[in-house]
Amino acid sequence: MDLFEKISKNLGPLGQHHKWSHGYFSFPKLEGEIAPHMIFRGKDHLVWSLNNYLGLANHPEVREADTQGAIEYGLAYPMGARMMSGNSNQHEMLEQELAEFVGKEDAFLLNYGYQGMVSIIDALVDRNDVIVYDAESHACIIDGVRLHMGKRFVYQHNDIESCRKQLERATKLVEQTGGGILLITEGVFGMSGAQGKLKELGELKKEFPFRMLVDDAHGFGTMGATGAGTHEAQDCNEAVDIYFGTFAKSMAGIGAFVAAKEEIVTFLRYNMRSQTFAKSLPMPMVIGLRKRLELLRNHPELREKLWEIARALQDGLRQRGFDIGDTNTVITPVFLKGDLTEATSLTMDLRENYGIFCSIVVYPVIPKGQIELRMIPTATHSLEDVQRTLEAYTEISEKLKQGYYKQQNVVST
Repeated sequence: MDLFEKISKNLGPLGQHHKWSHGYFSFPKLEGEIAPHMIFRGKDHLVWSLNNYLGLANHPEVREADTQGAIEYGLAYPMGARMMSGNSNQHEMLEQELAEFVGKEDAFLLNYGYQGMVSIIDALVDRNDVIVYDAESHACIIDGVRLHMGKRFVYQHNDIESCRKQLERATKLVEQTGGGILLITEGVFGMSGAQGKLKELGELKKEFPFRMLVDDAHGFGTMGATGAGTHEAQDCNEAVDIYFGTFAKSMAGIGAFVAAKEEIVTFLRYNMRSQTFAKSLPMPMVIGLRKRLELLRNHPELREKLWEIARALQDGLRQRGFDIGDTNTVITPVFLKGDLTEATSLTMDLRENYGIFCSIVVYPVIPKGQIELRMIPTATHSLEDVQRTLEAYTEISEKLKQGYYKQQNVVST
């Protein structure tokens, strides 16, 4: 069969719906300044879908730093990969500041979070090593694991006993291969909002010889007394051997970093193919990231406001009988029961008649028969935004129970 003919017959579980979903459910366009209220298809919407946790995207000091960086250096500087010609004092200073903040000896900047995690895994393990990872790991971890030429064992989500069993299998195997064990989990699981059990996993080091890599994309900046991450929140910095954080969420930027002991970071700096063969982060972003990190460290009130909004939203949802799962972070999922037709109708009702925009998650990301409305509180939301959302969710929940969303047309004219 011709390759393109095969593709045309199977566009994938999401792509198969593109003709009716594109521009609305998939690839929607939010316009205006990044804020809790933005324009969607010409109308004002209350938005709960942006990972702008601390509200830094439009912070005046951030905008000024970004602007001055672009004026002084342009978007091209520095040219080339870091190893060849793309290094600078600014890049190195940001790495030092990040390492100090998250409690590690050294850090290395990465161009992108997704690409970075894939490349970290690829660099750390060879065919003699074994990977043990959480079943609900992010796609970037799954793709990194897929590249692994050796064995990998998956344990049930956040299940310590399941992890112990897989570590037992891994230990027996590396005794034969002479390799090592890399355990991978997340600090905060992005769909459910549950924290990874970092401290409990770390205790397993008393029984098994492994190193732990933690993807803390959603925990960096939001978790812990200073915002340093989930390892700070759980007081288990030493248990986390390799810490990974991104700039696309709390820092409202782009890129990522990996932090660990100096010799491990040196190894990654010289062996991560995604960085060796890719252009360095542009100077304006690096300068802007340093300003973002300064604000994150010196303005705890931003994080306090974020948690105030998150707690108000989550407490209000629980009081009204909503299932928000096991979240113990600011990520706020709402789980409802319904099929794809009901999910799309409900979402359209929320957007068109209530002016509320949030991410909708359905099968194959979650089991059939479930609908997840995933909300991301930020420091720039208000308690009025929360109240408006609680009232709207109460109404749509009742409509769902009554079968209203089984209709095809729920949009007011």
